[in-house]
Amino acid sequence: MSSGSRSSSRNGNAASEWSKKENKLFEQVLACYGEGTPDRWHKVSRAMGGSRTADEVRRQYELLQEDIQSIENGRIPFPKYNTQGAWN
Repeated sequence: MSSGSRSSSRNGNAASEWSKKENKLFEQVLACYGEGTPDRWHKVSRAMGGSRTADEVRRQYELLQEDIQSIENGRIPFPKYNTQGAWN
């Protein structure tokens, strides 16, 4: 998913662009801290090594939700993933 590149264009701040490695780590950490977790965004930030603030991880989650909703509503096509080594 290219949400990292879009996140920088949406808010105009190139420093907010997330790498593929950060996105992968972010998704893994989200699986550990569900919606009901107290201080969820602070915990996600810490689990990512503090490279992103709680506000940054919360915003990245919002962007991810927007992407999912757009795909589900048919506004953008479902991404075609390379199933061979896609996460390397």
